[in-house]
Amino acid sequence: MSNLAQTLKQEIARIARKEVREDVTALRKAASTHRTEIAALKRSVKDLQVQLRATQRAFARAVPVQAPEEASSRPGRKPTFNAERLKVKRQALGMSQAQMAELLGISSLSQWKWESGQVTPRASKLARYFEVMAMGKREAARQLESA
Repeated sequence: MSNLAQTLKQEIARIARKEVREDVTALRKAASTHRTEIAALKRSVKDLQVQLRATQRAFARAVPVQAPEEASSRPGRKPTFNAERLKVKRQALGMSQAQMAELLGISSLSQWKWESGQVTPRASKLARYFEVMAMGKREAARQLESA
């Protein structure tokens, strides 16, 4: 009797392995296809990132930052950012850092970092910085109210 049971058990195991092998083969093929597609997508994303960086660099070169007119009409040194001058100007205008940040169109944290000299403004923000540095107290207050 044990011989029959053992034979039956072996036959059931053989048939089960055969069915599982077919399923596993299909899954392996699908996994391989998915890995190939993922690799192609990763290459595509990398290429697009390279193109984006190149386009951003080209755009940055094509659109130069312009300083205020009165600064560019005078001969001599080009105007530059100075953290201490920004702090002195803010105090002269009688503003808090939050108000000055709103006037410059930046966050309060950026304002604090600019004033402390930890960070210098991006080229896109320098034009606004020069405009604010040329403002008087009344004009700055007027712009704050209208914002």
